[in-house]
Amino acid sequence: MQNAAQAYGSVARKVASPRELEADLLLKAAARLQSVQDDWEKAKPQLTDALLYNRKLWSIFLTSMTEPDCPLPVEIRQNIANLGVFIVNHTFEVMNEPRAESLRVLININREIAAGLLGH
Repeated sequence: MQNAAQAYGSVARKVASPRELEADLLLKAAARLQSVQDDWEKAKPQLTDALLYNRKLWSIFLTSMTEPDCPLPVEIRQNIANLGVFIVNHTFEVMNEPRAESLRVLININREIAAGLLGH
């Protein structure tokens, strides 16, 4: 997990603002989940990879909320952490009982957070 966080930080400094990078990663995760949902029968084999990608992304967000040097206000950190815990739990539910409609909440959360990060 540490290597992923370091790679994330390194790329963020080179490519775009951290907010833009976070939004791009959330949109990529949402697109992967959407692709599986849209073509459920054919794309179902990609479900696990799409869910794991999303979960790893949110695990990085969760970890960053606990860092002592996190610049966000405590209330926002708590909200993001709570959302991250929900996403991790929902991901396990979807893995245990795969249904296309169960992906909708993950897709919507990622897109809404990305839109907020981009100021839309």
